[in-house]
Amino acid sequence: MKLTTKGRYAVTAMLDLALHGSDGPVALAEISDRQGLSLSYLEQLFSKLRKNQLVKSTRGPGGGYSVARPLSEVAIAQIIVAVDESVDATHCSGKKNCHNHGRCLTHDLWEGLSRQIEDFLSNVSLQDLIDRQSVREVSVRQDSVLLLRESVPLRAEVGGAE
Repeated sequence: MKLTTKGRYAVTAMLDLALHGSDGPVALAEISDRQGLSLSYLEQLFSKLRKNQLVKSTRGPGGGYSVARPLSEVAIAQIIVAVDESVDATHCSGKKNCHNHGRCLTHDLWEGLSRQIEDFLSNVSLQDLIDRQSVREVSVRQDSVLLLRESVPLRAEVGGAE
């Protein structure tokens, strides 16, 4: 499987954006903090997502990113393709040169799996994921952990002043 961290991170960041974007643009720094992803890496991913019209950016104070279309119209496969990833399970990237410059015995099997994965991811939208109770529970937990983490330095400063 060739789905690397780039594709996984892009989907994670887009889902975070979808979950937190109802009140306006979301800063990449917020996504970075919640998801533990490098800010510079997110900037690279969001540049590609913007070029593929999956997100739009807002500059200035209160700026950030928003999902560019209704969440039900953003398929997970679109996000993965936008960041130059694939879900190709073949060893030859579909070129049929996997064994001595020809097709290997299991090429059709892996090609079929690739199609199944692509079909599955094409039929799951950001809205579908948000509608899952388990996704909302994880999001609430991440938000509370982030709030707790932000409040700990304040307690340390107060405690150190005594």
